[in-house]
Order: sequence, then structure tokens, then C-alpha cells
Amino acid sequence: MAEVLVFHHGQGLTAGVRGFAERLRRAGHTVHAPDLYEGQVFDSLAEGAAYAESAGFDTITARGVAAAEGLPADLIYVGFSLGVLPAQKLAQTRPGAMGAVLLEACVPVSEFGAEWPQDVPVQIHGMDTDPFFAGEGDVDAARAVVGTAADAELFLYPGDRHLFTDSSLPSYDEQSATQVNHRVLGFLDRMR
Repeated sequence: MAEVLVFHHGQGLTAGVRGFAERLRRAGHTVHAPDLYEGQVFDSLAEGAAYAESAGFDTITARGVAAAEGLPADLIYVGFSLGVLPAQKLAQTRPGAMGAVLLEACVPVSEFGAEWPQDVPVQIHGMDTDPFFAGEGDVDAARAVVGTAADAELFLYPGDRHLFTDSSLPSYDEQSATQVNHRVLGFLDRMR
């Protein structure tokens, strides 16, 4: 089974993110889900984003990188929205990365290196009219990854919700999230 490091989104390590990690565990995978917000969970994305901004996005990313220290090199990195920052950085820069799943965000590969590593498979998931994913350039960065990486998939779901994969939030979309979960589990099964 795969060993997975899951990074939460801007509202913190919510019940929905913990539930996602637990589904992966029930499928037989070893899953680590560190708290990058030091115990804080926010009721709104705006509050969480304000916290992340005050702490510093580099600090949040560094906390994610530190969470990987002491873990095996052959991890699969999963990031939800803001959690894509440490997930993508580690997938692009940490030797031994087995894969990455980027949920509801993707940054240009130039943030962390010249190109996506050809030996690191990646899945990217987002809603096609999500104002953050589609409206702020993440989908363009995702298409660039898919266009240059050896093993990359982009899945677009109909809708405009951000954090649609978190079952504990009002933005949750059960039908699309079920598809995401199925595709992520298939991806992890391939990585064994």
C-alpha cells in the first residue's frame, strides 16, 4: 500500500479533511495528516486565509515540508487548496516522491523548479467555474503540468464551488467528491 502525506486547506484540519484521510486508511494506505495551523480551524475560508496570510504562506509551506522530515522518501503528497503549496513543493523537490494529488489548486511549476519531475505522476482535480481554481489561474497551471509531465491527469467537475471535496463544509458536492475519492484511490492503487 502507499504512504500518503495529506495537507489541509485554508480552513484548517477540518473533520472533512480528517475523514478523507480516514477513507484512505480504510483502503489500506498509511496516511499522515499534519496540522499546519497549530490546532486552529476556521469557520470560513476568509478567516482561514487571513490566518495563513498573517502567518505567511512561506511559513505554512515550511511547516508542510517539516512534516515530511523523518518520513520515508517514497511518499505520495496530497494537498487540498492551500495544502497544495507544500504538497506540490515536496512532489517537485523532494527526492523519492512517488506521486501527487492536487485538489482545487495548482501553482505554476516555476514556483518550485523549472519543470514537473518526469518520474512523479500527478492528478489534479477542480471545478470548472470555481472562482479560485478556474478564475485565478490554477487551471492554467494545471493544464501546463498536464502538457509537460509524463504521467498527469486533470479532472474538471461541473460547478463553481471551492472546497467541494470537504464533507464537513457547506461547499461540499457529494457527487463530484465521490468521483474524486474513486479516482484518488485508483491513483494510489497504481502507486503500490
